[in-house]
Amino acid sequence: MKKLLLSACMLAAFTAANACTNFIVGKKASTDGSVICSYNADDYGLFIGLCHFPAGKHAKGEMRKIYDWDNKKYHGEIPEAPETYNVIGNINEYQVTIGETTYGGREEMRDSTGILDYGSLIYVALQRSKTAREAIKVMTSLVEKYGYNSGGETFTICDPNEAWIMEMMGKGPGSRGAVWVAIRIPDNAICGHANQSRIRTFNQKDKENVMFSKDCISFARSKGWFTGKDKDFSWNETYAAPDFGGRRFCDARVWSFFRHFDKGFDRYLPWAEGKDPNAEPMPLWIVPDRKVSVQDIEACMRDHYEGTALSLDRDLGQGVWEMPYRPTPLQYEVDGKKYFNERPTSTQQTGFSYVSQMRSWLPRQIGGVLWFGNDDGNMVAYTPIYCGNTIQPECYNTPGADAVTFSDKNAFWVCNWVSNMTYPRYSQLFPSLKAVRDSLEQSYFAQQAGIEEKAQALYRQSPAQAVAYLNNYSNTKAQQMLDRWKKLATYLIVKYNDMAVKPEKNGVFERTPEGLGARVSRPGIPENVARQLVRQTGDRYAVPEAKK
Repeated sequence: MKKLLLSACMLAAFTAANACTNFIVGKKASTDGSVICSYNADDYGLFIGLCHFPAGKHAKGEMRKIYDWDNKKYHGEIPEAPETYNVIGNINEYQVTIGETTYGGREEMRDSTGILDYGSLIYVALQRSKTAREAIKVMTSLVEKYGYNSGGETFTICDPNEAWIMEMMGKGPGSRGAVWVAIRIPDNAICGHANQSRIRTFNQKDKENVMFSKDCISFARSKGWFTGKDKDFSWNETYAAPDFGGRRFCDARVWSFFRHFDKGFDRYLPWAEGKDPNAEPMPLWIVPDRKVSVQDIEACMRDHYEGTALSLDRDLGQGVWEMPYRPTPLQYEVDGKKYFNERPTSTQQTGFSYVSQMRSWLPRQIGGVLWFGNDDGNMVAYTPIYCGNTIQPECYNTPGADAVTFSDKNAFWVCNWVSNMTYPRYSQLFPSLKAVRDSLEQSYFAQQAGIEEKAQALYRQSPAQAVAYLNNYSNTKAQQMLDRWKKLATYLIVKYNDMAVKPEKNGVFERTPEGLGARVSRPGIPENVARQLVRQTGDRYAVPEAKK
């Protein structure tokens, strides 16, 4: 999502910025041969569901109006393509998936007169592309002609066969066009980005796996930003140099992701910490030490730096109930000195989150699944949305619901209802949420093979029947999730009312022989928090010892 432009004052900028994350898995790095990518779309105040753009044929001269994805302001219009493809969420009917994170970069490179902002560019490209390479060509040709009206952006662009990362920046007010570089992630590798430019030097002779604008380097020379040899040109050192904030608040998320699949990756901790100017930069991608599944990526989207040097379980910021979240803004001040909070992948301001699974060996409308959730990925069950779907579940596209209008028919609001009960009493309530979340997801994965086998049988008779079948299945599972989440909400308030815990037996709250609620248990302050409290208060709350 949209961020403040980042520069040397990145720490200050991040106090009001957003916090997106993308992870990428090549087809030979995944457990089943699928290409996988993920996206957290984050922004305080963001209310957004599952979008849909139907396939269509367009007459010559038909125009498309472009409204900024973030602020909905009108930018202008561009000609429609003769044919556009069905898009559901961030995946199209050919399994092309596009995500993003914004890094900002040099502020003077933004072109406020451009027509295409980063969000509009994503959805226009999805409607016009059958492959990742085609999407890159669509995106870069459109901004060349109509201008790019956003800050520096990193795009994840994938299809069932290839995974790409592309970085793009405008060339200043009124300039039209953009500079950009796109690199294919090796099939046996994983990659990630989280609001810091990740591309450094690149092989300019590798035409098969690297693409870049013809003025990618010469533009920097014309501005006096680069004077070395072409082969030494580094994209991010020139256009978006990583500073403390770019490393600690952004690359640290990627570091935590990589360390799940490389037991020695803590060697890059000095880079993630952001304080050592001579620290070795992290690589753009790594070859994982084991195959990566969709479930693995879902788990990584729920990461809070658990078990790392950046863990959030070591200070009073966690509160009594050991919350791995921190209130914003990102930085705060005490006695004139500035401090900051950690910024892990899982965050309370997520509007939607997905993990996209793209499989080349299946019919295209069956092979692409967007595992989708409408809140913080840690607090939702990702439900399956098939790429050929043409009708959204009501819970992900609810009439009347918006950022200031609650609806119990809407997944965003029901999921936020539950998560906002859970956040401040995390260690007490989260196990109950997790049990429901994991049970639902396990049921989806257990059913997936059977559902897709039936869809393939239908596909042989009629592709339209297969699409309708999968659409109905997706919508049913999403609505069932919503119903289960409502029950979870009422369960949590009954089970944990007033910070006590009501006993259960076989899933039913216990009662006394007289029919009253059974006596509650009072777990009290967790031991590690109690110890911190004693260290801080000394004997202030010590109970006097009885005299002998």
